[in-house]
Amino acid sequence: MSPTLSAELQSWVGRTRTVEEEITLGAVRRIAGMLDVDMDGFRRGDALPPHWFSMFFCDPTRQSDIGPDGHPRPGVILPPIPLPRRMGAGRRVEMPGSLRVGDTATRTAEVEAIVPKQARTGFITVLTMRHTIRRGSELIATESFDAIYREAVKPGEKSATGAPVAAPKDAAWSVPKHLSSPLVFRYSAITWNAHRIHYDADYARGEEGYPATVQNGGLTMQLLLDAAVRNTSGRLSAFTARLTRPISVGDTVTFCGHAPDAEGRVHAWVQDRDGWLCGEAECRFAAA
Repeated sequence: MSPTLSAELQSWVGRTRTVEEEITLGAVRRIAGMLDVDMDGFRRGDALPPHWFSMFFCDPTRQSDIGPDGHPRPGVILPPIPLPRRMGAGRRVEMPGSLRVGDTATRTAEVEAIVPKQARTGFITVLTMRHTIRRGSELIATESFDAIYREAVKPGEKSATGAPVAAPKDAAWSVPKHLSSPLVFRYSAITWNAHRIHYDADYARGEEGYPATVQNGGLTMQLLLDAAVRNTSGRLSAFTARLTRPISVGDTVTFCGHAPDAEGRVHAWVQDRDGWLCGEAECRFAAA
């Protein structure tokens, strides 16, 4: 397969899909409980933390449309990219508004780009989705989300990873966190994510070449942003984030960050127990 885009995949670029969702009090309390936040501290009309929008607007999918990896089959929701392994990689987010408990809001997902390329770890395709969140005509958030599609692991081989990079040593704050199986399960349930690498150890090892079940990257970013918000004054208004190294479910990691600079920018990161960088975010905070 050469690194060119087929006519069928090219036809997907620019396609949109809109999902409407009610931001119910029950859903907000379940999210709060999962994140160890006071579940009774939310009432109808309350504004949510801006970055919580990513835990809503899941695409409903019939069970018969689910593939062997737990994702919807290619072409049901996302383009039919002919590579079997998909993982989230990076996000670029602007959040001028916040969802409120009781809102009815929409997310429009647009296929922004499909880029095949040859990487150090093999042939990949990068899918970029643009998500626009609105409450009526009011813009709440925009997000460009990158997912990487990879070739299958050959029988008996391990999933390829890049060379490890040491995390920064000069954190202004740090928060250790044990990534337990129940935590990952609850996040996957809230976000309607059935990808088997997060809960099926035999599948993760035998089919995708990981040493154990894999931490959900969305949860990693959620916890990192939560830590940055707790340790920084002001309102989180934008961020860019990327994942750099897989984490296994059951590991203990540390979320770290610098103090904000004069423009309210904060560099935050997550490191594993060996001090390797697993993900990072550049956050921008505005005065509250």
